[in-house]
Amino acid sequence: MVGDALRFLLVPAMMAFAASTDLFTQKISNFVPATLALGFFILAALDGMPITDIGGHLAVGLAVLSVATVFFARGWCGGGDVKLAAATALWFGSTHVLDYLLYTSLLGGALTLLVLEFRRRELPPMLANQAWLTQWHQPAGGVPYGIALAPAALLVYPSTAWLHPAAR
Repeated sequence: MVGDALRFLLVPAMMAFAASTDLFTQKISNFVPATLALGFFILAALDGMPITDIGGHLAVGLAVLSVATVFFARGWCGGGDVKLAAATALWFGSTHVLDYLLYTSLLGGALTLLVLEFRRRELPPMLANQAWLTQWHQPAGGVPYGIALAPAALLVYPSTAWLHPAAR
């Protein structure tokens, strides 16, 4: 019962929370990746996932963390994005991580183009006092990539073994 609640609610809820907070604050709370990581290990234990499979998922999460940390060091993404991507990759393992990264790249590219176009235009006066919009409108501002990471995860998650017990 607890396992089913985790399986069906945790990843979607954390992704919705991450995307919405990134949209309005351009920050992703450490609570999100920490909850995802803890939830993964709890559900893996409840499901009786073999330790070798857990290790494989952990290796994928660490690989994504390593590459994304290089991106962060170069200023290409934020720290919250790095942690969210790694925690999400932990759930997908080697079977689905490439799909996740492909969707993230496509959605992130589209998001970046939209943000750049948004920044080229003047904010209407009635929106100029909205702090979250003015933050997005800063020419040197970043792109809140959690808005791409979250829907990419939601596109991939339904095809994982977490939601298909026969595939485990």
